[in-house]
Amino acid sequence: MMIKFQFNKTALGELGKQLTMRQKALPTIKSKESALRSEVKKAKDRVGELRAQLDKTMAEYDYMVQLWGEFDPSLITVKDVRFGTQKIAGVEIPVLEDIRYEEKPYNLFSAPLWIADGMRILKELARLGVESEFYRKKMELLEKARKKTTQKVNLYEKVQIPGYQEAIRKIKRFLEDEENLSKSSQKIVKSRLEAEAAI
Repeated sequence: MMIKFQFNKTALGELGKQLTMRQKALPTIKSKESALRSEVKKAKDRVGELRAQLDKTMAEYDYMVQLWGEFDPSLITVKDVRFGTQKIAGVEIPVLEDIRYEEKPYNLFSAPLWIADGMRILKELARLGVESEFYRKKMELLEKARKKTTQKVNLYEKVQIPGYQEAIRKIKRFLEDEENLSKSSQKIVKSRLEAEAAI
């Protein structure tokens, strides 16, 4: 990254402030990246757990496949999924608060005996499906935030901090050279004046 600067003490001071700010911010950004990386892993693990649990639960009820033909799927639907928000390392992330179902009444006398169990099973399967999808989306949001944070860490570490250090080094060399030239020219003038005074 090319940093534009002038060869003077004002620019040197301004670049020094910018460098110090980035050096102080870098550890905070790194810890944010680490926290987000950890949260991404947790969400990914949770997605895996929920998918495995969903597959296991569905496998447990495979023996009822023939009975599901008698079941009216309109008896139960997911009515509402409520979310809240939570900040993780400065990033707002949704939190699954509640899943609400709408159950239609059915006749206990004319319906098969297993309908109540079927409603409970469907609620459980719906919950697992909704939670699994929620954690997958959460993982995507966290991963996106982590990538942006990683880019910022890399920008600071590999581009801006070295760029500011190089610019400061160039200005210091320039000012030192200018000071040395000034001293040299003063010595030359002084020696000429002494030589002329001696004549």
